[in-house]
Amino acid sequence: MPFETLPPLIGDALTARGYTDLTPVQSAVIEPEAQGRDLVVSAQTGSGKTVAFGLALADALFAETANLPLVDKPLALVIAPTRELALQVSRELGWLYAGAGLRIATCVGGMDASKERRALRAGPAIVVGTPGRLRDHLERGALDLSGLLGVVLDEADEMLDMGFREDLEEILDATPDTRRTLLFSATMPRPIERLAERYQTNSLRLSLVGQDRGHGDISYQAITVSPAEIENAVVNLLRYHEAETAILFCATRDNVRRFHATLQERGFGVVALSGEHSQSERNQALQALRDRRARVCVATDVAARGIDLPTLSLVIHVEIPRDAETLQHRSGRTGRAGKKGTAAIIVPYNRRRRVEGMLRGAGIEAKWMDAPTPEMIHKQDRSRLMEVLTAETEFDEHDRELAGELMGKLAPEDIAAALVRAHRAKMPTPEELIPNTPEARDKAKADRQRPGFEDVVWFKIGVGRRQNAEARWILPLLCRRGHITRNEIGAIRIGQFESWFQVPTQVAPKFAAAVARTASSEDEQDAILIEEAPEGPRVEARRNRREFGGNDGPRVRPKPFGKGGHKKPGAPFRKGPKPTGKKFDGKRKPGKKPRD
Repeated sequence: MPFETLPPLIGDALTARGYTDLTPVQSAVIEPEAQGRDLVVSAQTGSGKTVAFGLALADALFAETANLPLVDKPLALVIAPTRELALQVSRELGWLYAGAGLRIATCVGGMDASKERRALRAGPAIVVGTPGRLRDHLERGALDLSGLLGVVLDEADEMLDMGFREDLEEILDATPDTRRTLLFSATMPRPIERLAERYQTNSLRLSLVGQDRGHGDISYQAITVSPAEIENAVVNLLRYHEAETAILFCATRDNVRRFHATLQERGFGVVALSGEHSQSERNQALQALRDRRARVCVATDVAARGIDLPTLSLVIHVEIPRDAETLQHRSGRTGRAGKKGTAAIIVPYNRRRRVEGMLRGAGIEAKWMDAPTPEMIHKQDRSRLMEVLTAETEFDEHDRELAGELMGKLAPEDIAAALVRAHRAKMPTPEELIPNTPEARDKAKADRQRPGFEDVVWFKIGVGRRQNAEARWILPLLCRRGHITRNEIGAIRIGQFESWFQVPTQVAPKFAAAVARTASSEDEQDAILIEEAPEGPRVEARRNRREFGGNDGPRVRPKPFGKGGHKKPGAPFRKGPKPTGKKFDGKRKPGKKPRD
């Protein structure tokens, strides 16, 4: 028997659930050296951590509830960072302890607090909740933690990142010193270690993440695209993989709304999850994914925390994760419980170096590739369609009767073509993408060029960010000094001490002559130097950095610090020449009128 060392009720529950063996993290927490001890467990997302801490607490819970499953005070407390994760934990523990009849109360934000208080008075043995709501019940006297045998902090690193430190400390301070404390986390940063040192005694560290932090069951792909082609690349990725369930990660709520609307317009069955959605809306969205009424979820990082969808096989990082840990947690939504998954990172070609560093730091090997083309998608569609249409199927008499009528009216080829077209009509159309080559990118850039600015001359003006330069006040200054209109000025690049701008070649001589005529030392704006810069901003800025060590000017030592005339320890050298005179803020002196 694979579960002979477990309580019979637990073994029966696991067998009924389809378990044939325990995962490594589940086996580790029931080893003799781990029994009864505080634990710090680092294991990857989707490794079976929920069942693991259920197994770790099972013996103590069953000993206390052997005669009566109802208790006066909760015996176990599980704290999770998000509502979705808390609800998922509650469901998992529900089937695990179903044979023992243990009651589980769930306390999460966004739900009816009065119903939760009634559930707490009904004698639950286990309480699962989010830090904020648990702290609220504790302060109102609805939650009594004096009888706890064990506390579990699930995804502890995420809770600290989300700012729940004070809530966790208040909750843990209200628990008895004799309770076990189990910390489960995918990563173990220093704040987690300090929390363990404060609230645990003689804890056992179990590290089951291994060297492959990126999950061995996840295939990573880095998709390089033009920044303007991100939406089309996402559409083609969804069409190429045709995953049973896919999740798209965005950084902000606004982008979640935008991609949700975009995919709806393209014909995808899609739901959205972000902080602006109520708990009822979240539940409906997740249920739509479980019922297969929707196949794509667009979500922010926090909203998607704790989502566990067995059919989720594709994760798309629409926006680059902020760090390796976020990449790990996002990708961990797939490749769970031994199943294979794919994590695709959309990489604008100007961000490739950053992504390469992130992957290298995370120990992840990703396959770099272009986004799927329509031809690749049609080939995949053909293969999938042949597989579906040629699969063995039982037909009833009505189907065969209708098929006979069709055979009498249409040729077999026409019937098959109509069937293929009906299947394809349900599929969103793939998008044409700009080829990801330097030549294609240059052509796309040229196509986006404003009409009339195909041939330009670069000029520079002697003000930059250090003088509070902004395009909104540089533009009218250039128009007045150069006797041209705003439509005859192209791109403006603001530098540290200088700024550059484009003028069409045919207008450049007239502009240069007008600037020379209008130069005057009587007015601040008229005294600013404007001259031609044939090499353009990139070459000049690069030369300045190479020759002088600064961004746009030479490197100059600061003034002596203190009486001794020495530089303040640790003070950096200021880059660029010292600005002369008062900084110009873009405003004309009172009483000054513009020149004609």
